[in-house]
Amino acid sequence: MPREIDRVRGADNPPVPRYSASRRHRAGGDGDGAVAALDLVEKVALARRDSSPDFIEALARGLDVIRAFQPHRPVMPLAAVAAAAGLARPTARRILLTLEEMGYVRSAEGGFELTPRVLELGMSYVLSRSRWEIARPHMERLVARTHESSSIAQLDGSDIVYVARVAVPKIIALAVVIGTRFPAMQTSLGKVLLAALPPGEAERVLAQDSRSGITARWQPAPAERTEALRDVRARGWALTDEQLAPGIRSIAAPLRDGEGRAIAALNVTVHAAETSVEVLTGEYLPWLLQTAGAISADWAACQAAPHVTVAPAAPVVTAAKSVP
Repeated sequence: MPREIDRVRGADNPPVPRYSASRRHRAGGDGDGAVAALDLVEKVALARRDSSPDFIEALARGLDVIRAFQPHRPVMPLAAVAAAAGLARPTARRILLTLEEMGYVRSAEGGFELTPRVLELGMSYVLSRSRWEIARPHMERLVARTHESSSIAQLDGSDIVYVARVAVPKIIALAVVIGTRFPAMQTSLGKVLLAALPPGEAERVLAQDSRSGITARWQPAPAERTEALRDVRARGWALTDEQLAPGIRSIAAPLRDGEGRAIAALNVTVHAAETSVEVLTGEYLPWLLQTAGAISADWAACQAAPHVTVAPAAPVVTAAKSVP
C-alpha cells in the first residue's frame, strides 16, 4: 500500500510532500499544492476552538453540521457539509450518520437533508426557512375571521410536525406547540400531505412507526386508509372529525411552493362540541382555501425572485516547487 506522504529532500530545498492518488482525488485532482491546502484545512478544522475543560468539542461539531444546511441548499453531499462545517470528511460523515440515527438528518438523493425533528433542538429548522414568517400574517387574518386556531405542519415519516401556529385560547384534549408531533393519518394536516404523495409512497411512509407517543382513536384498515386518501386527492382538502382524540375537529388544505408541490399544510381546528361539521366545511372552508392559496402565491413569488449571491474569493494555493 503506498504511503500517504513521501518526503523528497534536496540540498537547497525544504521537504516537499508527495501525495498518493487517493489523496489527490480528495483535493479535487489539482496537484500536491491543493492536497497540502486540504491537509491544512483538516488540521485547523480538528483543532479545539476553546481551551475550557468544560467545552465539549464533539457537541460543537454536531451543531456546526446542522448549521451547515442553508435555505438555498436543503440537500448537501458529504463533501459540501464537511466544507461548510469546517470539518474533515470522516468526522462529518460520522456526525451525519449519528444525526440520521437520531432522526435529525435523513439521506436524500444527492446527499443529506435536515428533518423537522431539528425543531426539538430549538428553532433552527424554522429559522432556516423564511416561509413561516411569510405565512403568519395570512394565518392571523384567518384566525381573526374564524376565531379558531390555525396551524401549519409538515410530514416527517408517518407523523406531522407543527412548524407554525396562531392559537386561540381553548381547552382541547391535546395541547399543540411548535414541534408537536401527531400521527399523520388521523389529522387533517396529515391526510392532505399524505394525499399529495403517490399512493405507493404514502403506504411506505405509513408503514413507519410513529414517534408521537400518541395512540389515535381511529385505526383504519389499509383499504379504508386508501379510500380516505383517494377522497382527499379528489376534493383537494381534508376533514378530521375526532379521529385523533375526542373533541378535536379540523379541516386542512395544502400549501404549495412555486413548482406546485405540497410542502406543508394549513388547518383550522375547532372544538367538536362548539362547531359543527356543517359550519366548519360550509363557512370556514372557503376562508381556509383562500388563505392557503394566498400563502402559496407568496411563497411562489419569493421563490421566483432573483437572488444575488456573491461567491467567496477562492483561496490562493501556491504549488510546491518540484525537485529536479
